[in-house]
Amino acid sequence: MDITKEFLDSCEKNFDSDRANTIAMNAVSNAGVLKAAESCKAQRQTRHTFSISLKQGSITNQKRSGRCWMFAALNVMRFDVIRNLNLDDFELSQSYPLFYDKLEKANYFLESILKTLDEPTEGRLISFLLQSPVGDGGQWDMFANLVRKYGVVPKDAMPESVSSSATAEMVSLLTEKLREDACILRKAHACGSTAGELLQKKEAMMEEVYRLLCICLGKPPKTFDFEIADKDGNFIRDWQITPLAFFEKYVGWNLDDYVSLINAPTKDKPYHHSYTVRFLGNVVEGHPVRYLNLPIEELKKAAIDQMKDGSPVWFGCDVGKASGRESGIMDLELYDRENLFDLSFTMNKAERLDYGQSLMTHAMVFMGVDLDDEGRPLRWRVENSWGKEPGKDGYYVMTDRWFDEYMYQIVVNKKYLSDEFLAQYESEPIPLEPWDPMGSLA
Repeated sequence: MDITKEFLDSCEKNFDSDRANTIAMNAVSNAGVLKAAESCKAQRQTRHTFSISLKQGSITNQKRSGRCWMFAALNVMRFDVIRNLNLDDFELSQSYPLFYDKLEKANYFLESILKTLDEPTEGRLISFLLQSPVGDGGQWDMFANLVRKYGVVPKDAMPESVSSSATAEMVSLLTEKLREDACILRKAHACGSTAGELLQKKEAMMEEVYRLLCICLGKPPKTFDFEIADKDGNFIRDWQITPLAFFEKYVGWNLDDYVSLINAPTKDKPYHHSYTVRFLGNVVEGHPVRYLNLPIEELKKAAIDQMKDGSPVWFGCDVGKASGRESGIMDLELYDRENLFDLSFTMNKAERLDYGQSLMTHAMVFMGVDLDDEGRPLRWRVENSWGKEPGKDGYYVMTDRWFDEYMYQIVVNKKYLSDEFLAQYESEPIPLEPWDPMGSLA
């Protein structure tokens, strides 16, 4: 149909015939959509009280960077350092893995370009690779690869810089350079350069990336002195320890024990199968991204079991949906848009994934859960990495219904999975296309 004058006149007449439309128009014009739709009832009902609640150090702040996946992973790790060393507080450096993530992502991108030299530049794959070669986002397996190779360090061994706290300028510069490098490599291939000649060009390109990162973030330490006092005043000192030795000694994890579970209820991803994503990664020689797709109740059970044993849980979700930054409430009823606009939103979780309305956008940490008398979850305690101002001293509260609709991934120790689930996880993963929603980065 065409939009005619008669159609517009009819729309205006129908709009003016209902006084609720004028009230809604005035409210939204003055306060904005979310403030006008905010539900007082939902805010009163969603309490920050939990039957299981873990004690963590001070809230962290990723500032103007997209490092939530790193912050969440490091927050889970520092929990064990604080507990193991009897500390009041402690923070691991988020700038240190950022340096190596950018370096490894640049290398991964250029290797991907070399693997796809005969793909058309205007094709979907090359367009996808060029879209965000060194963005801030990441996945759990990508973080684990960084730690396996480079370890971790305390925050004072590599503090924040302007470029780590606000990454946009650095990322823009790196992206421009890497797109140019891709152009150079593809043109050289088209002109007949050998594989060896292309690799020489790539090595020179990577040296430029290293120099750029050192200038922006500082050189990462090869060794450092670890010094700290515990709650009882006992002084701990470890001279000239390496980042890998620090991880092994003070975090003490076997990273191979941790597995990713996802909930993607779409027809193309049957439950109880393992999945990976083509061209998703950072460390070329590292472990590929791998997920086990399970019903949502299985994710809840594993997360609860791990917290009952006293350990927090890394997770990825779509934080922008039905979530209040100031209130720290994640509740499907937080915003009553349906009544405000007289609209209905009927897509289910699978349809939202299929039609681009939702995907994982942010990683945080479960630090507690409130269970009813039958052990069923009512709400979840969430440690965010946006500083102390949002939520309640930096913590969010997630209703269980919100978990059902917008939770996509958790990482748990494999001891909380049945032998059957472990066998499914370890089976040959089904490869997904690079642009699949389960390839999204937190």
